[in-house]
Amino acid sequence: MKILILNSILYTADNYVIPSRDSIKDCMIYNLALGFKELGHQVTLIAASEYKPVKEETYDIDVIFLKSQFKKILLPSVLPFQPKLWSYLLKERKKIDLIISSEVFAFPSLFAVIFAPEKTIIWHELAVHTKKMKSIPSYFWYNVIAKLFYKNTLIIVRSENAKKFISKYLPHVSTDAVEHGINLQKFRFSKDKKKQFIVVSQLILRKNISNIITKFYHFLQKEVYSDFKLIIVGIGELETELKEQVSQLGIDKNIDFVGFKSHSVLNQLLAESMAMLIDTKQDNNMVSIPESIVSGTPVVTNLIPTNSSTISEYNLGIAKTEWDESDLKDIIDNNDFYVQNCIAKRGDLSSESSALKMITAYLKYKNNKQKHQIIT
Repeated sequence: MKILILNSILYTADNYVIPSRDSIKDCMIYNLALGFKELGHQVTLIAASEYKPVKEETYDIDVIFLKSQFKKILLPSVLPFQPKLWSYLLKERKKIDLIISSEVFAFPSLFAVIFAPEKTIIWHELAVHTKKMKSIPSYFWYNVIAKLFYKNTLIIVRSENAKKFISKYLPHVSTDAVEHGINLQKFRFSKDKKKQFIVVSQLILRKNISNIITKFYHFLQKEVYSDFKLIIVGIGELETELKEQVSQLGIDKNIDFVGFKSHSVLNQLLAESMAMLIDTKQDNNMVSIPESIVSGTPVVTNLIPTNSSTISEYNLGIAKTEWDESDLKDIIDNNDFYVQNCIAKRGDLSSESSALKMITAYLKYKNNKQKHQIIT
């Protein structure tokens, strides 16, 4: 099939500022696109030009960057608007077999369902209304725009929470969730672990890294664990403040801030850690969760991430409302058990697996519609 993937936002901005990157090849959606290619499909990815890498690079799929407009109102980091996508779809829609667009509340998705509603699937992540402008635009979009234009389009959810949310507004919602796929060629696993935990996160307020540091401090108070380390991967506006907290607690030798890392380095750090730690205040599906799992590393998290339910369901770590140092002890004592479960789950979290699940769901939906039309 000739597949078009619409995903304007390639990675998370920092306080609405899109950071410069040398490459997009570590982005989740690019690696998912490679999963479709591995299955034998011809793939084109369209993204906002504001996410174009600083350095020139060649791709294994077709990648098109379109410039955003009205950027003061429609922020490229939140709700990008690319008018040229309209003319592209108008010209190319008959040549395309399948369009996969990210999120119901997105202009590319709206354009796709206007031009090719029955060729389009929406891969939906959000499980709550966006809070911007008191959620008024979000409520309007789901209650009016979505119900008017998306009624003949299949919605494939990324989590059970997303399914519960979008099912309130649209009729054709997939039964099974499709997780963020991970490129297993870039993420190897290891059973050999060091005495360390890892955090992979932006260093911003909602990620609640300060609370993780405090919990790790309490964990270190038992002498048997005093030589454990916490590796913090990521950058953000709170870096100086967090380093000061670590210094005040007197645990500088136990915590390393290593900054932003490429997938190859990140995979090594993940694979050699006993667990990845999450204590976020607000998040949707976190791609770092499947990245950790396929690295053979269990996850300790609160229940905020919408894909945290996978951890409990398959015993891939610990997911609870409020975890503490006793849960870190559990992860250490039962590390072999959790690691084996993570390794067993790898294949189901691959980019190829996610791609195949989407295509299967779409073909099933298409066949059911054709049967219904014949009967009626």
